[in-house]
Amino acid sequence: MSAVGGYLRSLLPGGSDYRMLRRTWRGDLLAGVTVGIVALPLALGFGVSSGLSAEAGLVTAIVAGVIAAVFGGSHVQVSGPTGAMVVVLAPIVTSYGAGAVVAVTLLAGVVVLAAGFLRLGRAVSFIPWPVIEGFTLGIAITIFMQEVPFVTAAQTAPAGERSSNALIAAAQALLAADWSYLAWALGAVAIVAVCMLVAPRIHAAIPGSLIGIVIVTVLTLVLPTPLAHIDALPAALPVPAFPALDLNTLGALIVPALTVAALAAIESLLSARVAGSLADTGRFDPDRELVGQGLASLGSALFGGMPATGAIARTAVNVRSGGRSRLAAIVHALVLLLVVLVAAGPVGAIPMAALAGVLMVTAVRMVHRGTVRSILRSTRGDAALFIVTALVTVSVDLIVAVGIGVLCAAVFALRNLSRTTGVHRESVPGAAAPGDERIAIIRIDGPLFFAAADRVFDEVTRLQDVTVVILRMSQVELVDASGARVLSDIVQALERRGITVLIKGIRPAHQELFRTVGVLGSLRHQNHLFADLDAATEHARSHVTRAAAIPQGDERRQRP
Repeated sequence: MSAVGGYLRSLLPGGSDYRMLRRTWRGDLLAGVTVGIVALPLALGFGVSSGLSAEAGLVTAIVAGVIAAVFGGSHVQVSGPTGAMVVVLAPIVTSYGAGAVVAVTLLAGVVVLAAGFLRLGRAVSFIPWPVIEGFTLGIAITIFMQEVPFVTAAQTAPAGERSSNALIAAAQALLAADWSYLAWALGAVAIVAVCMLVAPRIHAAIPGSLIGIVIVTVLTLVLPTPLAHIDALPAALPVPAFPALDLNTLGALIVPALTVAALAAIESLLSARVAGSLADTGRFDPDRELVGQGLASLGSALFGGMPATGAIARTAVNVRSGGRSRLAAIVHALVLLLVVLVAAGPVGAIPMAALAGVLMVTAVRMVHRGTVRSILRSTRGDAALFIVTALVTVSVDLIVAVGIGVLCAAVFALRNLSRTTGVHRESVPGAAAPGDERIAIIRIDGPLFFAAADRVFDEVTRLQDVTVVILRMSQVELVDASGARVLSDIVQALERRGITVLIKGIRPAHQELFRTVGVLGSLRHQNHLFADLDAATEHARSHVTRAAAIPQGDERRQRP
């Protein structure tokens, strides 16, 4: 019980979380303000793109941002609404309505919280790099396509009338585009894109997205444009309330909630791991990170928000701006809260097309050409993993894509591992003796497991014109039950043909498995097990000599 209690205490906040604060607080404050400015347009845009509202995005960034910062497992992680989550939420809103998101957020929060308590934080390490990058490319394409309806017309189609697939919805929006509106919207997108591309070249701290949004907003106030706006935002956070849940609806939302939970866990753990590689940010606890993200989604749901995850882009901005403690992420949330309390009116005047421009540029920046080039030039298997994961992410579902990618990676890994298993015939050692041509020494190298078992069986049992087979096992590194069983089948198949089988060099770690599965019991005699090749060869020659002395057709059993 003490071990369990210690583990549970390790998942809770403590004074050690802020031990560096006396040295880092200035950098943390500056980084928090910087990230808050960067996060504002993203929070608004992701809220709108998910099919909910800009308010939902802001509420999530504020509430989840604070909770995840306090309870999470990373000192520098910045959490809130993300593009990947929008990709998952948009189809849910289309299928079940905006009201279902709160229930999905609650369920997903419980699942992620439970995953943290069950110590599943290390599971993300099983996702291969090509799958992660394919997943990222697919998300980027989907985010870009989700913004197309916001630049084609002032009013997007209702959730129930548009496709849940972003590519199809984008094509439908283009076919039904209001071309006079499209020209203004593309102009707004272009202004934002130029600002986002030019500002970092002047100084890394300049928030190009915010500058672009301000310019477009001012122009829409001065010029008579048809561009749609966010509309009024509340001047305070909503009152927290537990939503009314219908059991029948909850049953239908279990699968979407599991999808959201899986994404929240994967993206948060990846983001925290990336942050650790950017600078010395202290120890990262993956299980505690899941607990923090689960609590963050629960808190977000109580305020009418959406599921939260660790945000890779905002976390990177935090680290590069000097953030080294949880204070930076907390300040980021307070900056956004200040926007709600003081500047709700001006924020409501932001054109939707400007937010679409921010997210389009963000989507393009998610894809690094050098990374894509490296994967495509690596191996055919890894290139295939990357392409398949990206295609399935765009065409089917994000979590399905990760599942298929991991499954394909496992298949490729098993195939490559099975190819390292070798079956080699060696010459009889020492001076040649009459009858040595009747002795086959077979060396098996590498792992002997289910993926290579059939090939080993075929190569060994096809031996012809031999009296004795010596199986050298000292180079077998790994054996599973299937490999041991096929070895037993090899012994039995050869013995049925009258070929004596001797086994040399079984590793101590494999002896119990061979005994349990029946390998040792398949041998004609217990003396047919050897630790030395010379002794096995001498014994084999004695069998060949006795076999030569037996008249043809005499089926008397030979001595061991």
